[in-house]
Amino acid sequence: MRLDGRKVWKAVFHEGKEFAMRAVVQRVSRAEVRVDQKTVGKIGKGILVLLGIGQDDGDQDLQWLADKVMNLRIFEDENDKMNLSVLDVGGQVLVVSQFTLYGDCRKGKRPSYSSAAAPQDAEKLYEDFVSFIEEKYGIKVETGVFQAMMEVELVNDGPVTLLLDSKKTF
Repeated sequence: MRLDGRKVWKAVFHEGKEFAMRAVVQRVSRAEVRVDQKTVGKIGKGILVLLGIGQDDGDQDLQWLADKVMNLRIFEDENDKMNLSVLDVGGQVLVVSQFTLYGDCRKGKRPSYSSAAAPQDAEKLYEDFVSFIEEKYGIKVETGVFQAMMEVELVNDGPVTLLLDSKKTF
């Protein structure tokens, strides 16, 4: 069933609490995350995934999103065409929890985070997302620290930055 823009907006943000797991995916030449000035995750060439988890997200959302992220063809092949995935180029992956992806700025000047998952639910899905990638694709995923104040440093390669969500609204 295809929804027009207004119906999608209502489905995603209001009626039925159908919030989508969200990700900002950046192709990087390197990325690092620090907590209290200590490096907790670091990668070279690969992808940085900022992951936001909504109230109604579950295993189906995380599996779809993880598969999508890992198979995105955003690296150049020998003809300089973006035809290769992070797996194809032997790249690395850094996943950082980012509840602020659920910041609703439509009203007022301070974002509302009411559609973000509760911390205990989000942490489990965040950990499951990382585990799913490690187990299915056989790679080590670097991470930030859930709910910590983090410094994320990256060199965006391209730049290539994509927005994804598990309900496929954009």
